[in-house]
Amino acid sequence: MQQQKDIMIRVRDVKKKYRLGQIGGGTLRGDLQSWWARKRGKEDPNTLIGTDQRLVGTTFMALNGVSFEVKKGEAVGIIGSNGAGKSTLLKLLTHVTAPTEGDIDLYGRVASMLEVGTGFHPEMTGRENVYLNGAILGMTRAEIDAKMAEIIEFSEVGDFIDTPVKRYSSGMYVKLAFSVAAHLDSEIMIMDEVLAVGDMKFQKKCLTKMRQAARRDGKTVLYVSHNMATIRDLCDRCIVLDQGRIVFDGDVDEGIAIYLSQKSQSTDYVDYSAYKRDNWFRRDNLRLQSVRFLVPSVESIERTKPVRAEYVILAREESRQAGLRFEVRDEVGNPLATSCLYDLSLHPGLNRFTAEYDFQVLSPGQYSNYFTLFTLGEGGTHTVEDWVPGIQFQLVHTFMAGELEWNPKEWGPVELPRTKLVEQESKA
Repeated sequence: MQQQKDIMIRVRDVKKKYRLGQIGGGTLRGDLQSWWARKRGKEDPNTLIGTDQRLVGTTFMALNGVSFEVKKGEAVGIIGSNGAGKSTLLKLLTHVTAPTEGDIDLYGRVASMLEVGTGFHPEMTGRENVYLNGAILGMTRAEIDAKMAEIIEFSEVGDFIDTPVKRYSSGMYVKLAFSVAAHLDSEIMIMDEVLAVGDMKFQKKCLTKMRQAARRDGKTVLYVSHNMATIRDLCDRCIVLDQGRIVFDGDVDEGIAIYLSQKSQSTDYVDYSAYKRDNWFRRDNLRLQSVRFLVPSVESIERTKPVRAEYVILAREESRQAGLRFEVRDEVGNPLATSCLYDLSLHPGLNRFTAEYDFQVLSPGQYSNYFTLFTLGEGGTHTVEDWVPGIQFQLVHTFMAGELEWNPKEWGPVELPRTKLVEQESKA
């Protein structure tokens, strides 16, 4: 009975089906073939190879039989590739939409933030929106008054709290929205990759607050993110979604390894021109269009030789303070090394450039990476303009006579520059 009381979220065999619009196949014969196949419940013979298998006739299964439970005080990370069903699941949990089949039970008040500024009225001030959000969550005015000072202080927008939020930047939006969700008296917190909009200092503060909410205050946290470092830092359990189904539910490191094996691509070229960014990512001033590693094979890159990468960036407007961050991760997503390229002058249209990297500090092994486009601000601050998963690559090393073979498991993944002998003395 006690175990039953500890359950805060119960999802049982949930399915979400969407009906698709119909577009003619171009010929009467093709349309008749497609209609007859749908009528019999068969696969459409005119469907292109590689079409998502969740397309069944005129419907699309965004979620297909999802079941799990979350207990009080758990922090659960939900990860998966774009289109896996993460945002659909959160919309069902927050009653934005209803499931086609299955049951969802929530045992507590829910504070959610699925997109930047969800529930904010642009004409109302920050303070008025705090009251509005609190009222939506079922809190009284007295309860909101008691939390108001703490919310304003945490959000770092105190000077603008009585300004209409339509004048807020996206960073100010997310700071106030997160502060409201984190401080109001709710038992369940649901977050969808909202922290990526804020600056690094605020992200760390938010992670600390969510960790405190789960471990000290006993709140239940559901967090969707593509940042594996924050998933590992915050969560004690991981759910991996793939094509509307749960493919893993358990240890965080195991879940991240499964996700990265789906996400990273063992190819020397990636085209991002049609890559779907996440819902939270609304900026499109700078977009990475493609990346190519100029190597014979990404499966055997000699670590002692420089590696060149060719980038194509689409700029909507001129930018002289742009940069590109190359983040190296291990097989399970642990950040290992970062290299930044600064002072990119980007002109409207497509910009192509080549960068050279030195990987010899990394030991032989399998690696993945992320590419981040950013623009610089004052005092070292920066704004993330684009962020995409990169290329999986293998570093190898041809050991010469007199060298030790590197043991990454015992010695670590980073090799310091070769030691120099500066003095030696021998006595008989």
